[in-house]
Amino acid sequence: MFTLPDKSAFHFSKPILIILLTTLGLAALLAVNTMRNLSREQKIMEGFLLDEGLTLIRSFEAGARTTMMHEMMGGDLPINTLIRETAKAERIAYIVITAGDGTVIASGGEHNVTAGADILSQVFTDKKPVTILRDSDGEHPVFEVVAIFQSLPSLQPQMMQRMGARRWNNKSAATELLEKGQAVIHLGLRTDEFVTAQKQDLLHSLFMGGLLVFLGSGGLYFLFLYQGMLVTRTTLANMKLYTRNIIDSMPDGLITLDSKGCVASYNPRAHAFTGVDINAQKKKNPEELFPGWPLRPQQIDAGISSFSHTFVHADGTEIPVEISTSPLFNEKGNKTGTVLLLRDLREIRSMQEQLARSKHLTSLGRMAAGIAHEIRTPLGSLRGFAQFLGSKAEDADSKEYAALMVGEVDRLNAIISSLLQFSRPREPDFTSVNIPGLLAKAGKLLEHDFIKSGITLQLENDCPGSVEADADLLLQVLLNLLNNAINASKKDGRVLLSCECDPKKHFVDITVIDSGSGMSREEREKMFDPFFTTRKAGTGLGLAICHQIVEQHNGTFEIRSRPGKGTEITVILPNTGEER
Repeated sequence: MFTLPDKSAFHFSKPILIILLTTLGLAALLAVNTMRNLSREQKIMEGFLLDEGLTLIRSFEAGARTTMMHEMMGGDLPINTLIRETAKAERIAYIVITAGDGTVIASGGEHNVTAGADILSQVFTDKKPVTILRDSDGEHPVFEVVAIFQSLPSLQPQMMQRMGARRWNNKSAATELLEKGQAVIHLGLRTDEFVTAQKQDLLHSLFMGGLLVFLGSGGLYFLFLYQGMLVTRTTLANMKLYTRNIIDSMPDGLITLDSKGCVASYNPRAHAFTGVDINAQKKKNPEELFPGWPLRPQQIDAGISSFSHTFVHADGTEIPVEISTSPLFNEKGNKTGTVLLLRDLREIRSMQEQLARSKHLTSLGRMAAGIAHEIRTPLGSLRGFAQFLGSKAEDADSKEYAALMVGEVDRLNAIISSLLQFSRPREPDFTSVNIPGLLAKAGKLLEHDFIKSGITLQLENDCPGSVEADADLLLQVLLNLLNNAINASKKDGRVLLSCECDPKKHFVDITVIDSGSGMSREEREKMFDPFFTTRKAGTGLGLAICHQIVEQHNGTFEIRSRPGKGTEITVILPNTGEER
């Protein structure tokens, strides 16, 4: 049974797996690349801010000389002013200088220095700057550089005296801490630009990831659609092939007409029925294709659903069919064409003819039995009287007439015996009959008749086996067929008696072929009818009895004959009881 594929049972094909793995691989690669880019940007930001912070610190250290000179000349510590002014820059969050114990020496900008003793200890121990990324009250964190702050050595006292400054000994404790390198500077730099750039890179990566997911999903979706299309196409192809096989194997003919009433398609059986190459003449209506077509498109549209028609082939073969019509509709209910179903009526008509013939023969048999019963007794009396008169006759003419009367009575008695056999056929006694022996016996019994008629009997036996049959009845069939062949053939003619066995079909074919005058179509149709004969001296019961005997054996006749070309009669018998 044909079944449609289950679309719900969807399986991962190789292309789907490749696209899925490629999408996942690209997503993983994009994620790793994004993390690397963010890490690299973080390092670049820290390196850049560290360099910038160290540059500013060196600037502060260089500028501290002037500020300390100002202090030694009696002013306040001007580095506070320098730090406050510098801290006003947009990139700088705060600048704080503290002593080693955390005491603030100078500061600028909003700050809350919380560097622990471990960081200060690390700075003084390693003599290297330390960086810290601190959270701030703002939106972005602050990059803090913690380093030792040491101003340049102060000028020599002689130089100071020349400049009219105070004595060297007047410098403050803070100045001494700065000169000795015991102070630490905390420089906080804003990371707004870098954080914004990182966010933009992250958003770009997310956008690219989303785009990749979208493209991958779209690819999978279209691949699913493509695979579904392939499944649908395969299903349609299988359904088309399945339907085509059903239509081609139909015992009936099928012809479809389009909406215009023209032939659109047909099956091989329709071609065999019509005998017309429809494929070479498509787009024609049935009236143009089939001579004598009885129906018009208007009549089909009017609802005529069945009619009979006889197709006549080029060789004169007639095929009667019954044609049934059925409309075709689309999904909207509109008529799109018509289906013509052609059913072969030959077998049905043959059965009807056989039934009529059986009824006719039954009636004839009953009548023949009654006639034979009524005539046989008087014929016996007539034969006795003819013999008595012949024995009492004194002249030769009387004796000749008496003998002629006895011969005619015997001929009538033979006809009556045939009628009785036809009306009350004997039930066959099935036994295993040797076919070569049966054919040889038939030829031997009629050997004198063949020699007398100057006709050659050719015996060909390709069937060395046996057949389940009644030997006497089957011999009677062969003798009747050979007698008819002798009567139909001319002097120096030839009659062939042959036999063939087909082990695959389990049938035996016994054939009699003569070189006589042959039979017309009308004669072939009536040859098995009782009392039909083409011979003046024939009774017309021989072939009727043969047909009756072959039917009792569940066999059939096959006749090939043409006027002037001789006749070929084949008796087809099942060779086993099971086949019979």
